[in-house]
Amino acid sequence: MIRIRLTTLRDMSQVLDSIADGVFTHRIREQWTEQLGRRLDILIAGCGRETVIFEDRLDSRVVGIDEDRPPLRVHTASRADLAAWHLGDLRAVPLPPRAYDVVQAPFLLERIEHAELVLDRLVAALRPGGLLLVRLRDRASAYGFCVRMTPSWARRALWKGFVRAGTVGPLPAVYEEVSSREGLHAYCLMRGLMVAEEYPATSGDARIGPRASLTGMVCRLVDRLSGGRLPSDHDEIAFVIRKPQNHFARLI
Repeated sequence: MIRIRLTTLRDMSQVLDSIADGVFTHRIREQWTEQLGRRLDILIAGCGRETVIFEDRLDSRVVGIDEDRPPLRVHTASRADLAAWHLGDLRAVPLPPRAYDVVQAPFLLERIEHAELVLDRLVAALRPGGLLLVRLRDRASAYGFCVRMTPSWARRALWKGFVRAGTVGPLPAVYEEVSSREGLHAYCLMRGLMVAEEYPATSGDARIGPRASLTGMVCRLVDRLSGGRLPSDHDEIAFVIRKPQNHFARLI
């Protein structure tokens, strides 16, 4: 397993995007190569949060799903890289079993309820040997603690002053146990999945917004008061997870 810790605060969103997106793109291309020219079927769970652009040379079909919320619907409808998309209850949206080679879940787990049940559906939609690419906001970080402890009305009132213009949100801050490094590792262990790579970094919306210095100061204070149990050196973790090809592995 590969772990990289980033500590520089120079535009961390671009730093993490370049690392995580670069790794994800490379792993997706490897997956396509292994298919010996067959089209790659890709599912983006959380398609209303950010745009993922794939290389034109990659023969792929990309489908998106997300919750049915006004800001997510607007962003999803504006995407040109999706062959189809479905918005609604993620426990019920169409997900055929073993239909996708790659499932991406960018910033989804921390904002939905019944996250493990949704994850079970995403894994079931993966073909054996498929890739699950997850980016989540870590509930066990100082930033994650601040977000989930802030009342929803306060988040709505402060949103525009703390994030970059055009940022989708504010979205719910549910942060179930699985939306953390330990929680996702435990989930993968129970389901027979392999965490191949993980990349912690700092890229929270308020950490890179117009009041980033204030947000960083609050996170460092939380880190100190918690005795390091809620670290401020990252708020996001990107995971490369593999569904086993082995026929003796647990089937889900």
